Amino acid sequence: MTDQATAGADLSRLRELNSLTVVRALRDQPPTTVTELASLTGLSRPGVDVIAQGLVASGWADVVEPGASSTVGRPARRYRFRATAGHVIGIDVGAHKILALLADLDGNVTHTVRRSVDADADPAARLAALDEIVASCLREAGKTASDIWAMTVGVTGPVDASGRTTLFTPLPGWQTVDLAAHLSDRFTCPILVENDCKLAALAERWRGSAGDADDIVFLLAGMRMGAGLIIDGVLRRGFGGAAGEIGALKAVRWLAAPAHLQKCPGVPATVSPDDAAAWVFNAARDGNRDARTAVNRYVKDLAVGTAALVLALDPQVVVFGGGFSRSADLVLDPLRRELQKLCLRVPDVRASTLGADSVALGALRLALNEVDQRLFSAGLSAPVAPRRDV
Repeated sequence: MTDQATAGADLSRLRELNSLTVVRALRDQPPTTVTELASLTGLSRPGVDVIAQGLVASGWADVVEPGASSTVGRPARRYRFRATAGHVIGIDVGAHKILALLADLDGNVTHTVRRSVDADADPAARLAALDEIVASCLREAGKTASDIWAMTVGVTGPVDASGRTTLFTPLPGWQTVDLAAHLSDRFTCPILVENDCKLAALAERWRGSAGDADDIVFLLAGMRMGAGLIIDGVLRRGFGGAAGEIGALKAVRWLAAPAHLQKCPGVPATVSPDDAAAWVFNAARDGNRDARTAVNRYVKDLAVGTAALVLALDPQVVVFGGGFSRSADLVLDPLRRELQKLCLRVPDVRASTLGADSVALGALRLALNEVDQRLFSAGLSAPVAPRRDV
């Protein structure tokens, strides 16, 4: 390559890097003027002006026209990242339901589809339900597979590097499922598969009750127990994807804890095992002695595994989430008291604010992280989706 050609290539790369710098600044800011962008990026104002106009032309930015102002002269034009340039999907494949959320690149959820699924469904039936839900989500939102820039699916059980739940999952036959390969028949975007507890932890730090913390233990509390760990602001998966699966150790009593609720005396025979816990929590609120005893026994067992994680990791926050988080009013205070008996230092114990959407929201966050990683490492060379939003 000649020196002239090399210089031309270097100049082209410099322009791209400068454009990426401006995109990153826009990504993290409200509508911003050229002068403000120049200050944020360290680039010259004339250079930023040219880049901003180019980003509008290529579909990466929108112009926010100035409104009425009391100042003399025309207000400065502002630019914003065009979040509708692409979309991501986050999916929660649970034992009883599948939830799909579609969001723009700012994480604004624009469409939701939720369907019940039989807990005993085999892989073929569950995958068919997943396909129908994803297709409905796209169709109802007016999108196609090419509009999706990344997708994350949360599943129950430790997820290894291949995206499979080979160690354990309560979903019948799911160890044989290659979810990424199944979805890649229709989607060319990156498809990530992750454990539901880990995704819920990510969601709580993003939009939930732990946004001020870098060290978090998330408890996914329901008819099964699990935990997601964020340490130093990083989601921890472990070597084989099994970080946080402390419930596998029988001595911590997480496996047996929900049984205190299911086997509580007085639960009517007409109440299904899946609904027994809700009945017990409601009865405990009403002062039922057997129900209160069952809840206390549940909390004592919950505290053992939680204390083991707290002693090992010393988190700033423990978030009580999952289906049982709707009954946090009955759980948090006794859980704190039990942890005081077991731990050297008791972290702040909080209830989830995201409820049943936490896994799907965490899946969205991981998909957005993937988009950003590809954008800011590979550059702006990928074609921009057609501008059907204008």
